[in-house]
Amino acid sequence: MNKSNQITEELRKSFQSTECKIANRVCYGYNAQADGELVINKEEARVIRWIFDCYLGGYSFGKIAAGLEKQSILSPTGKAKWNREAISKLLSNEKYTGSVLLQKTLSFCGMQFKNDGELEQVLIKNHHEAIIPSQDFERVQEIKNERAKSPAQEAGINLSF
Repeated sequence: MNKSNQITEELRKSFQSTECKIANRVCYGYNAQADGELVINKEEARVIRWIFDCYLGGYSFGKIAAGLEKQSILSPTGKAKWNREAISKLLSNEKYTGSVLLQKTLSFCGMQFKNDGELEQVLIKNHHEAIIPSQDFERVQEIKNERAKSPAQEAGINLSF
């Protein structure tokens, strides 16, 4: 086994532990304590709740981004302008429910890909304090999937030749 494969295998084994450092990776809405534990950043959590509430209320990614800019709220990267992708990713982050999903991606030849079942994912529930109730998060995922369907799919139109 080469060094790269050995490191990858050790990382995968560490995923089974709730002490896994990758599980404590900070995202918008959380800060890390000295011991690495995730704690809620109250100001950012308020923004996250607002984004989820707006999306559940029917707002598009673009309208949410415009609303954040109008309120002069900086993006997670510190920019004045939010983009649709940032909103979409934020709405898809299970960390806001207090859970952590590991191995969402995999690396191959130095490139990162979405894990579509090639590797077993590990879900750690109740890892840290939640910002969003699980039922709200699940409802947002349902809405995102519904909105992602094209009108042609909805109408049952075959787009292949």
